[in-house]
Amino acid sequence: MSSVQKKTDVILIGAGIMSATLGALLKELAPEWEIKVFEKLADAGEESSNEWNNAGTGHSALCELNYTSERPDGTIDISKAVKINEQFQLSRQFWSYLVKSNLIQNPQEFIMPIPHMSFVEGEKNVTFLKKRLEALSATLLFQGMEFSSDPEKLKEWIPLMMEGRTSSEPIAATKIDSGTDVNFGALTRILFNHLKRQNVHVNYKHSVENIKRSSDGTWELKVQDMEGGKIEYHTASFVFIGGGGGSLPLLQKTGIPESKQIGGFPVSGLFMVCNNPEVAAQHHAKVYGKAKVGAPPMSVPHLDTRYINNKKSLLFGPFAGFSPKFLKTGSNLDLIKSVKPNNVLTMLAAGVKEMALTKYLIGQVLLSNEKRMEELREFIPNAKAEDWDIVVAGQRVQVIKDTPAGKGTLQFGTEVVSSSDGSVAALLGASPGASTAVHVMLEVLEKCFPQRMNEWEPKIKEMVPSYGVSLEANPRLFQELLHSTAETLGLSKEQPVHS
Repeated sequence: MSSVQKKTDVILIGAGIMSATLGALLKELAPEWEIKVFEKLADAGEESSNEWNNAGTGHSALCELNYTSERPDGTIDISKAVKINEQFQLSRQFWSYLVKSNLIQNPQEFIMPIPHMSFVEGEKNVTFLKKRLEALSATLLFQGMEFSSDPEKLKEWIPLMMEGRTSSEPIAATKIDSGTDVNFGALTRILFNHLKRQNVHVNYKHSVENIKRSSDGTWELKVQDMEGGKIEYHTASFVFIGGGGGSLPLLQKTGIPESKQIGGFPVSGLFMVCNNPEVAAQHHAKVYGKAKVGAPPMSVPHLDTRYINNKKSLLFGPFAGFSPKFLKTGSNLDLIKSVKPNNVLTMLAAGVKEMALTKYLIGQVLLSNEKRMEELREFIPNAKAEDWDIVVAGQRVQVIKDTPAGKGTLQFGTEVVSSSDGSVAALLGASPGASTAVHVMLEVLEKCFPQRMNEWEPKIKEMVPSYGVSLEANPRLFQELLHSTAETLGLSKEQPVHS
């Protein structure tokens, strides 16, 4: 047993895309700071960031219908879509800066151009899709989006989905070529290799067992070296908890007032993956459909071309499931252990409110393979069961908290919780998570280092030129940045920039 106190400036818990992004930003802004990373697993990006554990979509609201809602008067609200698109542009700009500065190489290892499409069936949905396109076309962020309800045109766009389609229901799709497929697992590993070259101490197979405030205001972490078995104590003035589903229990251990009345509800996911290269070769797009009535937003069905291990794959899903674990590698007691006296009422209120979600999840867990095939055949009418295997994706912990909307409200999205003095911050929640990592980590910097932001701003703007600027209100800047990042990241072949 060793109880040596080791002091450092910054500790990042969890070696996923969020810690990788925050570490990379801090190394540019405060290169003199000492940073340590503790990760329970044997490598970076093994949990939520892993390429098999998320959709791999560069979420920019080009195809995700749940980011554009219909108002009671029939008009389309695009504010969320604009916000998410702008946030993804920040990620593109930062990755582009890292490539240009020679800090990381070979962007094609983690990002590829791929058309993003939305596909709907039924007259009402076709009308919605048309109205959505009109609303989005009013801003330059969605330039180049096409709409078609002509079966012949759709055969050109999505031959695999059109073959054998016999339904007489009207169908329609929108298509935009500036979409991307992002391998967040590969990106996370690339960023951690970069951080190691910058003298960041990355400790794998190290589990953070406890976190408490010292008398001098710094944070003391009790860390177990899982291989040697010894216990170490590390202190830091700033701690970021980026452990995916493992963040909530650690946040609760800090005891900060901001951690009270927050609960978590784990949702697991499954994808179907095509094992027949001939079938996979017939599809080249990410095609998002509409979520079923009563289904949560993270369950929107989509048929995706993915690039994993430099190989083109085809995935369909996600199918939601339930497991009490907060991480894929977690424990079946995670959910029970997260219920505390200060959040039990919040959790119970959510249980009562979310009966429809609970029913939906139970239904999903009980789905037979044949039922999953039926859902796949809504996308690929001729799909054969032997061409598809099941892959268990990551665990996502949805945040439950008390909001103006009431007690125990389930939050779908990503949330930063930080102490009032900014010395500790945790990231909770799920989609669009990884795609907006740069935006979210800049928010962490603003919340936790307000006194440094003036001094850091010029450097932030060098890395992320549209920081603090609305791209929607600056169409020329948007076009310049879309074009230059496409060039640096090797996306330009499929990115016509319309003047």
